[in-house]
Amino acid sequence: MRRRRNRGRNVNGVLLLDKPVGMTSNAALQTVKNIFKAAKAGHTGSLDPLASGLLPICMGEATKISTYLLDADKRYWVQVRLGVTTTTGDAEGEVLETKPVPEFTEAELERVLDSYRGEIEQVPPMYSALKHQGQRLYDLARQGIEVEREPRKVTIFALALLAVEGDMLTLDVHCSKGTYVRTLAEDIGGDLGVGAHVIALRRTQVGPYRAEDMVPLESMEALANERFEVMDAKLLPVESALEGWPPVTLSEDAAYYLLQGQPVIVPRAPTEGWVRLYTQESRFLGVGEIQDDGRVAPRRLVKQNTLGS
Repeated sequence: MRRRRNRGRNVNGVLLLDKPVGMTSNAALQTVKNIFKAAKAGHTGSLDPLASGLLPICMGEATKISTYLLDADKRYWVQVRLGVTTTTGDAEGEVLETKPVPEFTEAELERVLDSYRGEIEQVPPMYSALKHQGQRLYDLARQGIEVEREPRKVTIFALALLAVEGDMLTLDVHCSKGTYVRTLAEDIGGDLGVGAHVIALRRTQVGPYRAEDMVPLESMEALANERFEVMDAKLLPVESALEGWPPVTLSEDAAYYLLQGQPVIVPRAPTEGWVRLYTQESRFLGVGEIQDDGRVAPRRLVKQNTLGS
């Protein structure tokens, strides 16, 4: 049997891409993967074509920790137009209803916003990638079919009113995974009695990653013909996604047995939770979890963490 040849470079790390408006997340991923000539790459948490901003691209061994970014908190800058509801909850949908917008006081707006701070329930929108009986909701919505959706609990850690200009609100939203910002905007507009939809959305944070560290796509495209060392310098280490997790350093013996898949005893390790695993030479080994008996169990191991290799 002929073995399939590995196509592409074995490059490892995380690129904090600034996805432009008008591009799908998958198209952005394929563009970056091609620029790096990477054998393996994936993104963490899609952004709609209408949205721009932070899209972490995980390459090589970093794809093993991408699930932890999917579970991470997110932050968005969002502009909301009051008085107009659309089929999709954003500017790409057809207008359903238009209402006049009175001049709301800041106190009136804050009273409504305050009701969405903390843990809330959201009904997922029909224009979403969730599935109903094997079909994506947005496929059903495009056929004019609406199905009942169960409300889901999400958490709005912070919701700040940045600006009010006529019928436009600018908000800063820090939320848990699974939060639909379009639904949040529609619900706020509904509580104000005028309806609303999102006209601009920009993701500014994913877990430990911040907007100030993003790399624009055009900057990466400009490096397409440069040496690989130049573009690899834009990558963050694999373990950067786990910032804030406690590190655990293993002895040579403990590292050996853990790499065989066995839980190990590590003196002075945390007593619970998830940890980052390192050798005594500070080489990142992967993700571990503290068991009930205090031993450190391997959960997701990486082969190595050298950028661009």
